[in-house]
Amino acid sequence: MAYPDTRLFIDDDWRDGEDGRRIDVHNPATGEVIGGVAHASRRDLDAAADSARRGFEVWRDYTPAQRAAIMRRAAGLVRERADEIADLMTREQGKPLVEAKGEILAGADIIDWFADEGLRVYGRTVPHRADPTIRQLVVKDPVGPVAAFTPWNFPINQVVRKLGACLATGCSMVVKAPEETPASPAALVGAFQDAGLPAGVLALVYGDPAEISEYLIAHPAIRKITFTGSTAVGKQLAELAGRHMKRVSMELGGHAPVIVCEDADVERAVKIMAKSKFRNAGQVCISPTRFLVHESVRPDFAKALAQSATGVTVGDGLADDTQMGPLANSRRLDAMASLYDDAVGRGAATLAGGERIGEAGNFWAPTVLDDVPSDARLFNEEPFGPVAAIRGFTDLDEAITEANRLSYGLAGYAFTRSLAAADTLTRKVEVGMLWVNMPATPSAELPFGGVKDSGYGTEGGPEAMEAYLNTRSVAIAH
Repeated sequence: MAYPDTRLFIDDDWRDGEDGRRIDVHNPATGEVIGGVAHASRRDLDAAADSARRGFEVWRDYTPAQRAAIMRRAAGLVRERADEIADLMTREQGKPLVEAKGEILAGADIIDWFADEGLRVYGRTVPHRADPTIRQLVVKDPVGPVAAFTPWNFPINQVVRKLGACLATGCSMVVKAPEETPASPAALVGAFQDAGLPAGVLALVYGDPAEISEYLIAHPAIRKITFTGSTAVGKQLAELAGRHMKRVSMELGGHAPVIVCEDADVERAVKIMAKSKFRNAGQVCISPTRFLVHESVRPDFAKALAQSATGVTVGDGLADDTQMGPLANSRRLDAMASLYDDAVGRGAATLAGGERIGEAGNFWAPTVLDDVPSDARLFNEEPFGPVAAIRGFTDLDEAITEANRLSYGLAGYAFTRSLAAADTLTRKVEVGMLWVNMPATPSAELPFGGVKDSGYGTEGGPEAMEAYLNTRSVAIAH
């Protein structure tokens, strides 16, 4: 199928940018330009925000059941079109088709879950202390139009996690989706349009990220900001939102520790972590990155993880046998090379990978480094790529201290057969999500978010709804 040129979606209309500018879209497997995306001007952003304001006035008056019906129709259309959307996603983002389709189907499930959860947004009645005829109510209302900023690593998933809660609570949304991967979010928006979402409830824009964020966050129509991306950018946007007293949700960077205890099932740990590490070429905010392995099992763990890495089939995501596709852009290649050179220069040992594959496309070999010193950049900066860094420990408290040393606090992993150790890890590892003896299993019904510099707020579970609601008190006397 041909890759489409993507347009802006404003007030139920697909349109080019007002000034005609466009941005090239590249296939990361080949480096070739495969299409383009419209670049929004400030007049386009004004139109999008104003349409969201008008759409909100309509959507807020739909009952939760009416909203849910439209959301479920959209989810059904996403499932019907999953193969087509997956092809677009792989061409623009690089991940294998099976991963792309899995993301899309999971996105449909998230939409369905939030559609149902919207039926359970309740207020309450509070008895008055002195007069039983006075009715005291706690009511929950939608906060208003939302500006959402989403990344390129999961072009569908990162939109639906925000959009599901937004629509279920009665809010409208302007989505600034990634310019690197524009077609798959546009296909998602198209499903909502075809499902009968009223005009203005959802807008989609692309362009200069800094210009769009600065303009939309300050726009008087926008009442809430939600962002997924790097900690550095998140702090900038949170500061800007604070100037305008806009509510903010932030799902930011991670540098997930993996603590492998001396009593761990090493074979199981390697099998789970190898698959997790190289999924989406390591471009996952909850990807395992800092492997802290007890010295008694470190040699076996490191050898087995390196063997798994060398066995990964790397190639174009459209090929049937590909297990890991390219990095999404050439910037990630440069970052991998820089982090790798720094670690090796400080004494780390290369057990697998450590180099670019070929000259065309953004392919980096799955890489495993052992004896990585704690002052290496790789142990301090989120790699966001297919590089695993290992260092040993002898005492569990030592491992926990290292796990907590960084300001990141998004996700963590641990492997142990000891309930006591698992309890200690649960209480002391400072992350928003911890998985013990298993891979990451985020779902719509569980909170998804971090602590410390990894952000605040959540994009899963009933807790996700609160960020899109105003809680108010009303008292009525006869």
